[in-house]
Amino acid sequence: MGKVAFVFPGQGAQYAGMGKEFYENFSVARQVFEQASDRLGMDMKRLCFEGSDEDLKKTENTQPAILTTSVALLEVLEVEGIQCDMTAGLSLGEYTSLVSSGVLDFEDAVAIVQKRGRYMQEAVPEGVGAMAAILGLDQEILAGCIHEASAHGIVEVANYNSPAQIVISGEVEGVKKAAELAKARGARKAVILPVSAPFHSSLLKPAGEKLKIELEKAHIGNMNIPVITNTNARMLEDESQVIPNLVRQVSQSVKWQESVEYMMTEGVDTFIEIGPGKTLSGFIKRIAKDKSRSVNMMNIENVQDLKGLTQRIRV
Repeated sequence: MGKVAFVFPGQGAQYAGMGKEFYENFSVARQVFEQASDRLGMDMKRLCFEGSDEDLKKTENTQPAILTTSVALLEVLEVEGIQCDMTAGLSLGEYTSLVSSGVLDFEDAVAIVQKRGRYMQEAVPEGVGAMAAILGLDQEILAGCIHEASAHGIVEVANYNSPAQIVISGEVEGVKKAAELAKARGARKAVILPVSAPFHSSLLKPAGEKLKIELEKAHIGNMNIPVITNTNARMLEDESQVIPNLVRQVSQSVKWQESVEYMMTEGVDTFIEIGPGKTLSGFIKRIAKDKSRSVNMMNIENVQDLKGLTQRIRV
């Protein structure tokens, strides 16, 4: 078996009930939920297990809820003796990666991402920004669409998710025009996303500045496991790069496809998605197929998944 990478989901993966089975079955998972509740002064298990769609969709709730769930699952894997050689997370998921590597303390991270959610939400008045997923269009062709549409408003690439999916972000008119052009030029689909802010666009630079102040208060520890960052799809060079990277990440493109390709060239053939949903598993399978690589893809979001994983890893 080659190397193992732990990957962590970002915003959008949330659902009511996430992490509940682990909370009920493992004391280490319970501790994580309790730590989050104490630090934020809110009932995190209630939000994650019984939260309404509306509550879970609020960015300042979503981010700490997904982080808490993912870290609770990660703690269980560590107790089971399952480890990785490197780690990466999509957008918000990068914070979970940094916690897993020992760079960020979980309690600091959960407080930071709550504020990150708030700052991202406040950076742009509601109704000004938009995002769209463009499916099945070549990067170069999409770049042309974006260039042309920028006459109508700011529009930029937010996420390079896989060869089949790129997400764009910016001002409403710019995003709508780019989506329209993409469809006309062969995109299989161009879907405006139900989000509350234009994430990963230059419009969010003010959020990055506020976030920097919070990050500078946190203790930055030593990196025990290599972390692949969203902004440059390479290993984090050293701890001094943590804060600049996380500040840039708010308003720059997430290079997820490139990050996965890089991990593959570094010898990773087993990816374990830890946290709610299976979004990253879908992206990674598509990226591997495009590169004619064979990967083992597992995801952990319930106790059954964990049993299956421990059997496979120990065979």
